[in-house]
Amino acid sequence: MERVVGTVARGLRCPIINKGDNIEEIVVDSVLKAAEVEGFKINDKDIVSITESIVARAQGNYATIDQIAKDVHSKFGDDSLGVIFPILSRNRFANCLRGIAKGAKKIVLMLSYPSDEVGNHLVDIDTLDEKGVNPWTDVLTEKQFRDLFGYNKHPFTGVDYIEYYKSLVEEYGVECEVIFSNNPKTILEYTKNVLTCDIHTRFRTKRILKANGGEKIYSLDNILSESVDGSGYNEAYGLLGSNKSTEESVKLFPRNCQPVVDKIQQVLKEKTGKNVEVMIYGDGAFKDPVGKIWELADPVVSPAYTSGLEGTPNEIKLKYLADNNFANLKGEELKKAIADYINNKGDDLVGAMEAQGTTPRKLTDLIGSLSDLTSGSGDKGTPIVFIQGYFDNYTK
Repeated sequence: MERVVGTVARGLRCPIINKGDNIEEIVVDSVLKAAEVEGFKINDKDIVSITESIVARAQGNYATIDQIAKDVHSKFGDDSLGVIFPILSRNRFANCLRGIAKGAKKIVLMLSYPSDEVGNHLVDIDTLDEKGVNPWTDVLTEKQFRDLFGYNKHPFTGVDYIEYYKSLVEEYGVECEVIFSNNPKTILEYTKNVLTCDIHTRFRTKRILKANGGEKIYSLDNILSESVDGSGYNEAYGLLGSNKSTEESVKLFPRNCQPVVDKIQQVLKEKTGKNVEVMIYGDGAFKDPVGKIWELADPVVSPAYTSGLEGTPNEIKLKYLADNNFANLKGEELKKAIADYINNKGDDLVGAMEAQGTTPRKLTDLIGSLSDLTSGSGDKGTPIVFIQGYFDNYTK
């Protein structure tokens, strides 16, 4: 019988993961148990995606506020410190800021506006227009910002992030001056020593700061890039991708992930005879059209994946074929013509009219977004996602 279902994504439940657990064994067992209980077969080119959180938990990749503070102080000493372009997030940045503050003597906190890098707004952009403020050129003090825009709480969290972040710094008896600018060079008028906290633009920001007289210039991926007093660490991303764990600690992005996905693929092959692709995913890469928040607060969607997930989709737009190449056909004749076209498509459709409107993104970004939406970030309890039919097309 002809298949009538394409891609299927299943969120799989697994035990709560603790430090020292064998993550590879748990993932394999969870997939095999789900297949048995739910009655589905495991096939070649199925995908197992695992949230980065459980990998980091199994690794015990954690750090305390004190360990963050020690690393910050080792890099900046007692100099006045500029902390610029942080995202507005209690989960992602609050404990990082606590650690930074504990390791500093004075902080100049420079926030981008009207929103942070991932779309959390301090003020509505239409309000900027009403007040005649140009966010690309205008630098505002905290008083100027308040006089113009007042006190605004984040629509989702109910937090006034200006007040909140300033209070976190002052908890440690550290002076905190808040300014607003989208130009990295602004901070150099206050201090030559800067910790830039942006994620996807950090390399450009550091380049600009160094080229314009910055002295001690670091980004969040330089903090805890190696162990401090036995802490966890991430040699590639440091504090980027970290989440709040307790009031005094953070969970870092997992490290050394490639052996994890390779091992899971190997064991599944041994147990099922099938070549299953495996990836670890963090945030998906999508934007909320209402809240304006771009989801990707991790440095990458996937820190590790097996080789079959390399590349981008090579797909044809079915509606284009139906409306153009085969507009005179209907029914089985149309179906056969489209199937033949797909079966004979080239290996590289970049630039082809038949591919216009397809999604030219990395497979791991697309699959990571699907996985993130499937598993959610709350209490679903499904940190493993099993995806079938993703690489199928109309002819399968």
